[in-house]
Amino acid sequence: MRRRSVLVAAGALLSSTAATGRAVAAPATAPVLDHRTETAYDGRTYTDLSAQAGAVKVLKSGTILVTFRTTSRAQAMTLLSASDPTHTASNITLSVSAGALQFSARDKGVLQDNHLTRTMYDDGEWHTAAVTVSGGTTTFYADGRPVHSVASGTFFSKVSGLTSLNIARNVDSDHPGGEWFFTGGIRRVAVYQHALTKQQVAEQSVRVDLADFGRIATILNSDTPATWVVTGDSITHGALWTNGWRSYVEHFQERVRWELGKPKNSDFVLDTGVSGSTTNDLTAKFAERVAAFSPRVVSVMLGTNDVATPGIGVAVYRANLLKLIASIRVLPGRPIPLLQTPNPINTGTWPGREALADYAQTMRDVAKARDVVLVDHFARWTADYGSTPPANLLGDGLHPNGRGHLLMAHTMIKALRIFDPTSRVGKLTIP
Repeated sequence: MRRRSVLVAAGALLSSTAATGRAVAAPATAPVLDHRTETAYDGRTYTDLSAQAGAVKVLKSGTILVTFRTTSRAQAMTLLSASDPTHTASNITLSVSAGALQFSARDKGVLQDNHLTRTMYDDGEWHTAAVTVSGGTTTFYADGRPVHSVASGTFFSKVSGLTSLNIARNVDSDHPGGEWFFTGGIRRVAVYQHALTKQQVAEQSVRVDLADFGRIATILNSDTPATWVVTGDSITHGALWTNGWRSYVEHFQERVRWELGKPKNSDFVLDTGVSGSTTNDLTAKFAERVAAFSPRVVSVMLGTNDVATPGIGVAVYRANLLKLIASIRVLPGRPIPLLQTPNPINTGTWPGREALADYAQTMRDVAKARDVVLVDHFARWTADYGSTPPANLLGDGLHPNGRGHLLMAHTMIKALRIFDPTSRVGKLTIP
């Protein structure tokens, strides 16, 4: 049986989340296992570290840390697994399961623990994942940031008979040749006998995400309901030119509130975009369009009208964005700002907006200066289509149509690492 079904049945143009650099300091205590040979695995190959199984099988708490990148997608791909090869279903395993990070333990067929993230890491980029177990808490880290915590204390010592230790496969009596093989590259696998701190995980990561990106990932992985406010102008509003198809906000809502499963259906995604809006309008109406809803995340996409409004040059636009970010961050609960550049437009059809690229660049500069997560639609469209977007993505040369909104939704969902190409939203096409 496929691993995910077994365990469940038993129990870069997309964002500004890129690396801010990697510190070089080592953690206070050296790992008990540190395999640093970068290897490409093809779904059949593996690295047998069973000679070192004795060093890890006694650990009651600690950290598993792996740097990897995927080259395919599968229901279960092992990063590191310790197992009893003489029994079936006796293992403790960190894996990439249909894109998600999964940490599971079984002892003689009895499921001890099984935890997965909702955020996904099978995008072909290098990631560092870590799982720490200490004090009855299991915490997942991705790219230097904590992204998920659960009440659980299972580590190697909770599974008996661990004599097989492998990178890129799991071994048991039913699968003596291995199962759940990995496809991609694994650069490093380390096991520590203590739970690394946040700083130590960041120091050992190949890149470190923005703190706000880690906070968004934590919200996506949490079972606590969250309110997302998505605001902007007519593009966010989804007015008229979608021709009955869903807007990018509605696709995002479907992905979060339905496809991520319960209890994320108790999240709320509120669209407070208003046709014709500028950053001046949003700053003036901030209380009723943002603050009133007690948000956890606030997305702002504006600029298409600012560029054509007298008195809102790039300096005013920049000042307004800075004010909005500051206003979001001081709301109760410290909501997370999220900036999204607008799509390019056909300036031949819409004269007077030729400087829209300057406004997109200003938003990038503000995001970088204030460490704000950015979804860069303008860069994505320009990279794919050049300076003038194709007519089949726009309803009137400015507003995205149904296809344009779907592209924006996919860009946003990928940037936030919740894209699943097998989901209805992920595989949706518009004829």
